[in-house]
Amino acid sequence: MRFTLGQVMATPGALSALEKAEQLPAEFLDRHVNGDWGDVPDADKQENELSVKQGSCILSAYTTSAGDRIWVLTEAGRGATTILLPSEY
Repeated sequence: MRFTLGQVMATPGALSALEKAEQLPAEFLDRHVNGDWGDVPDADKQENELSVKQGSCILSAYTTSAGDRIWVLTEAGRGATTILLPSEY
């Protein structure tokens, strides 16, 4: 674990996408907290690496097995992490 997640939340849309894909939130949270940023550009991966050290916001993007895109966003200060759809941001 490279940083703390704080309180973990998920939007209804993200929960619906995960249910459709028959995947658990923990799968994506584990990837996120261990530095697998998923489907983000290299510049965003570098920004996440810097954010881990500085305590800034961290964003990962993944595609579920059903083809839906989800984001995992950890707030600056590490008070909360939210799983959401990009359209819910």
